[in-house]
Amino acid sequence: MSLPIAPKPSPRRFHQARWDEPIIFELSSPGERGLIVPPVEPGVRDAVGDVMADLPEGMRRPSPPALPEIGQMRVLKHYLRLSQETLGSDLNVDIGQGTCTIKYSPKVNDQLIEVPQLRELHPAQDPGDVQGALEITWRLEQMIAELSGMDAVSFQSPGGSAGIWTNISMIRAYHASRGEAEQRDEVITTIFSHPSNAAAAKVAGYKVVTIYPDADGYPDLHALKAALSERTAAIMVTNPEDTGIYNPAIREWVDAAHAVGALASYDQANASGILGITRARDAGFDVCQFNLHKTFSAPHGCGGPGAAANAVSAEMRQFLPGPRIEKEGDSFVVRKPSELSIGHAAPGFGVVLHVVRAYAWIMALGAEGIRTASEIAVLNNNYLMHHVTRIPGASAPYATGRRRIEQVRYSWQELFEDTGISSEEIGIRMADFGFHYWTSHHPYVVPQPFTLEPTECYSKSEIDEYLAALSEVAREAREEPEVVRTAPHNQTVHHTHHDDLDDPERWAVTWRAYRRKYFGEMRADAVPADAVPVNA
Repeated sequence: MSLPIAPKPSPRRFHQARWDEPIIFELSSPGERGLIVPPVEPGVRDAVGDVMADLPEGMRRPSPPALPEIGQMRVLKHYLRLSQETLGSDLNVDIGQGTCTIKYSPKVNDQLIEVPQLRELHPAQDPGDVQGALEITWRLEQMIAELSGMDAVSFQSPGGSAGIWTNISMIRAYHASRGEAEQRDEVITTIFSHPSNAAAAKVAGYKVVTIYPDADGYPDLHALKAALSERTAAIMVTNPEDTGIYNPAIREWVDAAHAVGALASYDQANASGILGITRARDAGFDVCQFNLHKTFSAPHGCGGPGAAANAVSAEMRQFLPGPRIEKEGDSFVVRKPSELSIGHAAPGFGVVLHVVRAYAWIMALGAEGIRTASEIAVLNNNYLMHHVTRIPGASAPYATGRRRIEQVRYSWQELFEDTGISSEEIGIRMADFGFHYWTSHHPYVVPQPFTLEPTECYSKSEIDEYLAALSEVAREAREEPEVVRTAPHNQTVHHTHHDDLDDPERWAVTWRAYRRKYFGEMRADAVPADAVPVNA
């Protein structure tokens, strides 16, 4: 007896709520209150007065902050309305977030971090009062060390790009300790490694050498060897790259760097498909970093807060940022960084709430579960690629016909040549079906790009639903191009032009800037920028 064939999925009907909601400053009404704050006790008032008296004049507010004045019920309605006007990972299938690696973060993990002992934790608290938080952080360090094969870990970096900056800072400190800081002034990366690698190296003062793919679409080993010299400080590479291509010669890359005295830095922002399968140590890397807010399910939080884990070899341990958590007997202590440390990457010893989320995620899965998650991420991605590349006009450039790991950077170039509809226009139209869609980092090395990453979290039916919408928009591009060109139609905001986005003179990213730029308003205590001394 044969099983019935499931009907071909079609995009579900969707229309975003639209409230034309004012911003909260416009809702403000003088004297309206959501909470009556009790009077300050005399002893506290006197203590605060003493502190204020010690503050320099320039640090004291001449008047209270201009905060909105609004009642509780109106605050609730305001933010609920805004939430209805927004797509998010709890509402839609976020396959289209590309290299942002959106995963489901179990809600029980959010309940864990809501306990007052964590929510109200302060970096300056006495270590004796926060032994639980220190123990979780220390235990997660051991887990990340195991997953990476490295010898020591720090969570001080408050995000992925910050973690890459910490890597290059440690590399710079290493060469300085050997008297080679001036000699080694170049860093090598690849065109499809995350751009933060090149950016961090450039900000650190290095010349950046970029390696392009070889004829087969893989990072070019011969080009790397030609670029390496006694001037090379490090190679800084993402693997798999942002194309989803895993470099099969990665050990040779690292060995070639070491042969000229350079270090190897591993950007593991795309590690969702390799956890429990391969490790940074297996390829000989000296430093690496993971994103807790991507790989280990801690929420991205609309660009922040993030959290990175920097893992290093024994030789690089002394350069890690501090403070460092160490176990002494049955307790945990916070130590100052070593003399060769790069110092503080951020206040405290990490974004503790994300540390707890990541710890809970790992503990829930266990070693076998982590490997299974990686395998499902790879399976989901290759299933998605199989069907995307069968949509007329879509392709997966580089390493043609080869499997990818956890994401793919696709191209609509053929569709664009046939219809004039760009990848960006397709992305805007996808929002009408309730889906997010990301193109790629600039510059667009892949023409008319779009980057999809399903991770292990999405079911086959959800991937099929996304594919159905993508196929429909591609059909519209050929048969009803104006529908795509004038999108979005079902969204809070309808079609916009780029004039305002491309003209900095029109930008106003805060309410105060908007009132100043368009209404000529300025706070009475504000100081014009051109009145501030250059050396102030």
